[in-house]
Amino acid sequence: MPHPVDIHVGKRVRHRRWLVGMTQQQLAQSVGIKFQQIQKYETGANRVSASRLWDIADALDVDVSFFFEGIEHTSGERETSGSVPADLLGDKEALDLVRSYYAIPENQRRRLFDLARVLSDVA
Repeated sequence: MPHPVDIHVGKRVRHRRWLVGMTQQQLAQSVGIKFQQIQKYETGANRVSASRLWDIADALDVDVSFFFEGIEHTSGERETSGSVPADLLGDKEALDLVRSYYAIPENQRRRLFDLARVLSDVA
């Protein structure tokens, strides 16, 4: 059975890869492995070595620490305040929203953020 940390790191790899619009094949090529190995990392079936995680972080343009953020939440699917899931990155709809949000020009993005804040305050 996969270790919870391996599952968490794998999820973070998958979500970051997805956010930057990279396929498993593209990530695998950039770190010099086969895409099947990326699949195994992302499911937690295989552990990622430190040097491989370093290469993956470089390919995905994040610090290695990114993959361990939120690790204290791997033991359960707890909810945080405001009924936001602890594993927000596990929600494909939320990831679609974040990706779309950052595709909007910055000045419009700020206005959209302000609107969302007002709507959440009245909800």
